[in-house]
Amino acid sequence: MPLLTVSGLQKHFNLEAGFFARFGRFVYAVNGVTFAINRNEAYGLVGESGCGKTTTARLLVRMYEADGGHILYHEDNAGGGVAISALQKDALRQYRQKVRYVFQDPARSLNPRMSVGDILLSGLRWSGESRRHSERQLRERAALALEEVGLSASDLEKRPAEFSGGQRQRISIARGLLPQPQLLICDEVVSALDVSIQAQILNLLLDIREKRISQNQTMSFLFIAHDLKVACYFCDRIGVMYAGELVEEAPAATLWREGRHPYTQVLFASATGADSPPRPAATSAPLAATCCAFAPRCPQAMERCLREAAPVREVAPGHIVRCHKE
Repeated sequence: MPLLTVSGLQKHFNLEAGFFARFGRFVYAVNGVTFAINRNEAYGLVGESGCGKTTTARLLVRMYEADGGHILYHEDNAGGGVAISALQKDALRQYRQKVRYVFQDPARSLNPRMSVGDILLSGLRWSGESRRHSERQLRERAALALEEVGLSASDLEKRPAEFSGGQRQRISIARGLLPQPQLLICDEVVSALDVSIQAQILNLLLDIREKRISQNQTMSFLFIAHDLKVACYFCDRIGVMYAGELVEEAPAATLWREGRHPYTQVLFASATGADSPPRPAATSAPLAATCCAFAPRCPQAMERCLREAAPVREVAPGHIVRCHKE
């Protein structure tokens, strides 16, 4: 059963910025993206910087408002889901406790003037938990959250500057896990860390997921990354994004050897150090959605690719590709 379903999601931004900027030309940061995150599943969104991964994730928690499409949250196994665009005030606040966001850079997302305890508890206090629990109970929960991510309860009184980058990321993860969410959005949480620390954080998330599931709790992940190898290690399914579009989706266990889209093949070639086709510098989202966005860079492009958008086809069970050649 899906926990979150995304259908035809769209978000565009004005091409120019500033008070005197002209209005009417747009960059399609997210262009008709459709996917689902199942219960207790780790779903990955992979692609280069600027492809729309983070914008998609921020739309899921309404940091941005979508310009089109639907996002449905399925709190239980029955019913058709709740449209998050309709949530207001308390309902939106409760939704954001169930769908938590872990940012890429903990040095910027953790307030350096606050103690770790206050950083962890500020969200719970904002959500109204302080009216149902005493301050002592809240701090006990914060201490347990720190211990769950491999830190100590004594760290509650310290400041973020007293920790290393990997430890600060653990604090960010603890803050996300504190309200017992059903979905944790991890936005490039290991990209700024050393390789050895990356492995520790990934294994930590896997252990947390296994522990929560063993306790009959729902624990799903949206894992955003630009490294396909890291995503394949952590995720169950992967969606590959390019220029605001989802160009391929497949099980992580098979994507590395059965990737059909030319862009997926380029990403894997880059990750493994193999020879890859020339890659012209044109990675940003398109100004219009009238053709295949990858066509100017694609080594297999046909004339048709430059004239019309590619259809989405299922080439195997659970494996979809958006490409004319399939």
